[in-house]
Amino acid sequence: MSYRSGVMTGVLGSLFCGGVCVAAWWVANSKTAAAKTEKPEPPAKVEKVVLKEEEINVLKLTPEADQRLGIETAAVERRNIRQLRTYGGEVMVPFGQSVLVAAPLGGELQVTDKGLPRPGARVRKGQPILSLFPLLTPEARTTLAAARVDAEGQIKNARTQVEGTRIAFERAKKLLRGDVGSQRNVDETEALYEFAQKTLEAAEARRDLLIKALGEFERGTGAPLTIEAPTDGLLRALNAQPGQAVPAGAALFEIVDLSRVWVRVPVYVGDQSDLAASEDADVVPLTSRPGATSKRARPVEAPPSANLLAGTVDLYYELANAEGTLAPGQRVGVNIPLIGEAESLTLPWSAVIHDIHGGTWIYEKMPAVHTFRRQRVVVRFAREGVAVLASGPDVGTKVVTAGAVELFGIEVGFSK
Repeated sequence: MSYRSGVMTGVLGSLFCGGVCVAAWWVANSKTAAAKTEKPEPPAKVEKVVLKEEEINVLKLTPEADQRLGIETAAVERRNIRQLRTYGGEVMVPFGQSVLVAAPLGGELQVTDKGLPRPGARVRKGQPILSLFPLLTPEARTTLAAARVDAEGQIKNARTQVEGTRIAFERAKKLLRGDVGSQRNVDETEALYEFAQKTLEAAEARRDLLIKALGEFERGTGAPLTIEAPTDGLLRALNAQPGQAVPAGAALFEIVDLSRVWVRVPVYVGDQSDLAASEDADVVPLTSRPGATSKRARPVEAPPSANLLAGTVDLYYELANAEGTLAPGQRVGVNIPLIGEAESLTLPWSAVIHDIHGGTWIYEKMPAVHTFRRQRVVVRFAREGVAVLASGPDVGTKVVTAGAVELFGIEVGFSK
């Protein structure tokens, strides 16, 4: 092979190798381009990444993504919603619903055939609690006679109170039926009537016990006296034990009725002018969150009390406690309405989302189909699933109420 033919062979070989490489590169690029053209369209698209709040991202979803997320919207409204202010309250036994049973005469205490209930147990009216063996002395007879006379006087006074409170209760009901009275007046007179009835029953029970004891004494016998519960309730305290000798008038046990309880609310004196203290309040658990179940409590009149060092005055509310979930001394939250009512921008609380800095936002539905834009709002307070805004979109603006968190995840990049 000559020198010239060798050079030609080398040149041709180089050209062949270069052509093969170019062909391979073209085939590879063709496959990559085909793969790119076959890639499905993303379910959501961010138009641009912004650095300023006034250039908030606009999200555009595909119809399939919109349906999959279950996007729901609601319109911004202007409504009158009362603002509430939360205070800490203490559950307490209402005045008049605690009965302290004392020994009608001196003697020795014993356990009844039914056994001795433990403090904290629920007892029924007429349930035996203790037995008392009277001390048969001349002084005891004098004490019994004097106690019987005193009991008769208490019964007369109690009957007078029952009749007076019954008349007041009936009058309050008639006024309410004639649209000239109030339900609050009816409730208060009913409570006084029930308290007077319980006082009469306790006085009559004491009189009957003294009559029995005096009769046994005159016959020379020492039969035990059964000390019974004067009313239904909770055995709160047991101040004497079986086998103990007690004098006449000594406290034996205490029964409280917890079917209704009071809540004492210390309020700073500077807040009094802002509170609608004559209206009902909501009682909630002390660590409740928005949407927690509350109980309605009505204001009641009680002896005034205050704390000089704390600069607070006490408000009292009453609420039903038939299920016994509230205990004396328990701390609760009390939402008291404020005076004044004005129209404010409102939207569902589910439409509000929070960023990592605590900012509050909503997603506004744009005129274009499946398009949404994030907008900042300032929430004044939330109540019963409604957010009241200090500033936000105009009335009638459609905002996302279901799917807002998913939209926020798509925008900031932690969801697809």
